[in-house]
Amino acid sequence: MLTDKMAKALNDQINAELSSAYLYQAMAAYFEHLGLRGFAKWFDNQVLEEMIHARKLYDFIHERSGRVVLEGIEAPQHEWESPLAAFEAALKHERYITSRINDLARVADEEGDRATQIFLQWFISEQVEEESSVGEIVDQLRFIKESPHGLFMLDRELGQRKFTTPSVEGE
Repeated sequence: MLTDKMAKALNDQINAELSSAYLYQAMAAYFEHLGLRGFAKWFDNQVLEEMIHARKLYDFIHERSGRVVLEGIEAPQHEWESPLAAFEAALKHERYITSRINDLARVADEEGDRATQIFLQWFISEQVEEESSVGEIVDQLRFIKESPHGLFMLDRELGQRKFTTPSVEGE
């Protein structure tokens, strides 16, 4: 059974994951408007990942006899100065989510909640992947600068991304 403190922290994280999905959908719409459909598709895949993250938390709370309480989500930013600025914002956001996951792990430790500690290991590993993936694209965008050819090539590459459902070891 979850403590009240742990349940509140996990519920807050559900909201953060849903907010991430909303932000990434706004980024997908921004890129779609620019005609960069590969970038848009990349962010559409991110939306699906964030929704799965929220669902994993949702299911875990119920497994532990907790109560899920959903809160409102603020409207996300919808304009960026450039593709690079959008991805820099995504990287900053992923770092924020990483800090939130680390805070959750700290709460689980303080509460002596071993089951939640184990559950959160997947999210900790997932955040390493998320930051790395977005960071690579930021590096590529910085390298190509304003090159329309480079942007076109990266758009094609990002459009090749296939969505795969993230799995937890043992599933």
